Amino acid sequence: MKGKKLLSTLLAGAMIASTVFAAVPAAADGEVEEITWMFWDDLDATTDEMSLTFKDTIERFNADYEGKYHVTPITTNLEEYYTALNARVDSGKPEEIPDVFICSPGANLDDYAIPGVAAVLDEYLEADGWKDTFASDAVFAGGTYDGQIRAIPLNTAAACCFYNKEMFEEVGVEVPTTYDEFLDVCAKLKDAGYTPITISAGTAWCLSMLAGYLCDREGVDLEKVISGEESWVNDKTIAAGEKLLELSQYFQETAATDSNDIATANFYDEEAAILIQGSWVIAQMNGANPDIEDICGVFQFPAIDGGNDPNRIIAKSDSLCMSSQTQHPEAAIALMKYFTDDITQSKTAEIGKIPVTKAEYDPEKAPAQFGDVMEIFGNASSTFGFYNESLTSSEAGAYFDDQMVAMYLGKVTPEEAFQAVEDFFAENIRK
Repeated sequence: MKGKKLLSTLLAGAMIASTVFAAVPAAADGEVEEITWMFWDDLDATTDEMSLTFKDTIERFNADYEGKYHVTPITTNLEEYYTALNARVDSGKPEEIPDVFICSPGANLDDYAIPGVAAVLDEYLEADGWKDTFASDAVFAGGTYDGQIRAIPLNTAAACCFYNKEMFEEVGVEVPTTYDEFLDVCAKLKDAGYTPITISAGTAWCLSMLAGYLCDREGVDLEKVISGEESWVNDKTIAAGEKLLELSQYFQETAATDSNDIATANFYDEEAAILIQGSWVIAQMNGANPDIEDICGVFQFPAIDGGNDPNRIIAKSDSLCMSSQTQHPEAAIALMKYFTDDITQSKTAEIGKIPVTKAEYDPEKAPAQFGDVMEIFGNASSTFGFYNESLTSSEAGAYFDDQMVAMYLGKVTPEEAFQAVEDFFAENIRK
C-alpha cells in the first residue's frame, strides 16, 4: 500500500542518511554553519502576511547570526509540499533533507516521527527555559509522538465560516446558527445572484474539512469509528454525506477543479459570500486585498439538531521539525527559537493567528477578523482535528479525502463512500 511504501522508504532513507552523515564533519571553527528551512509558500512571490512574517524571521536570524549561522529557505507550494519533502527524505542523501521543515501535526508528523526523521526535541525545550515561554504544555499535544515532542508549534488556528457583511446586508440575511438556517441563507444569496459558498475540491483537504464538520455536527464519534467499535457506515455519517451534497448546490461552478488559493481568492475578490476555511487564511486575505477586512465577518460552523456540541471547533497548528540527521543542531534550534520568540509571536497575533507563547501583542494592531475568531475560540467547548489528519495514518487520511471528493463529484453515493472508508480501515488499520 502507498502508506506502507512511504514508511519503509522513509525508514530506509533515515538509515542511509545516518550512515552517510556519520562520515561528514561539522563546520570547521570560524566557518559559517549553513542550514536549510523548508516551507510551503514562495517567500518572494507571496502576499500572505504570515508567510511574510516568516520571511522577516529568516532575515532577522541571518542578520543577527551573521558570520556564525546562515539559513537558506527551500520553498514550494502547499499542494506539492509533502511530495517535495518526501523526495528529499527518500533521496538517500542526508544533505538533501532540510535541517528544519514545517509539518502539520497528527498523521503527517507521524510519517517523520516513526522512522526517526524528525528529531526528539524535549532536551532542547527543557534547556534555557525555552519550554516555559509557551502558553501551556497543551500546545505540544499535536507535536508529540510516543511521549516525545517531535514538533514545535508556531501558531494555532480555528476553522470558521467567513462571510461578506455587505452581501448579507443587501440580501437581508442574518448569520446562521443552525444547518437549516445555513441552507436558507445560501438559497437567498443564490436567488439574489451571488455565489453562496466558495470551496476547493481540487485541494481535497478543503472539502474534507467541511465533511469533518458535518460528521462531527451529526454526532459522529471519531474514536469509535477508527477503533471499529462503530462502523463508518451509519446514519450519522450518511446524513453528513447527504448534507455535503445538499450544500454543494451552492458551491461555485468551478469548485471541482479550483485550488485552495483560487477558492480563497473568490472570497476576497468579492465573488462569493461565504468561505469555509481556517483562521490562517486571514493573513492571506488581508494581504491580497486589504479592503476585505472591513466587510469580512466570521461565524462558527452551524449546529445540527441532535448532534455533537456545536461549540466544538476544528483547530490545528503549523509546526516545525528538526531533521535528526542535521549536522548543525545548535543552528537549527536557534532558528526554531526565532519562530517562537516575542517578535514573531506578537506579529503572529497582529496578523490574525493565535500565538502559542506568552508573548504580548497589541490587539489594536490585530485584524478585525481576529477578534471574531478569538471569541469563537474562547467560547469553544473543545477542539478536534481535521479528519484527514486524525485517522491513524496519512494514507488513511488521504483515502478519506479522496472518497469525499468522489462523493461530491457524483462518482459514488454517500453509502458507497463511507463503505469504502470502512473497508479500508478493516483491511489496513484494524488488524
